[in-house]
Amino acid sequence: MAATTPKSAGDHAETLALEHLQRHGLALVCRNYRVARGPHARGGEIDLIVREGDGTLCSSRFVRAPRARSAARWPASPPASGNVLAARNYLAGLARIPPCRFDVVAIEGARVQWVRGAFTA
Repeated sequence: MAATTPKSAGDHAETLALEHLQRHGLALVCRNYRVARGPHARGGEIDLIVREGDGTLCSSRFVRAPRARSAARWPASPPASGNVLAARNYLAGLARIPPCRFDVVAIEGARVQWVRGAFTA
């Protein structure tokens, strides 16, 4: 059995988040959209860009809750700044900007919590 790496654990959690959103009728538009601030500076990433049936684009950030954090407190403060930078970059490339929102999908073990409109730009 292969050892679990942080990357493989993250990929698995992201897949769980996507499957959860798809079960609720959202369609995948893009996965792992990245933008850089410059040649040597980190920019931002959107884990999942999904679309609601009404056309609303959702920038979904998934977070894995640490075991010690209580379910009532997570997601405590999503890493919004990189997500907003990437979202602005993504939207700038569209001919028409649809309604949008920022969601967070929190994963703790097999438990998935979807927070619609978790933060704003």
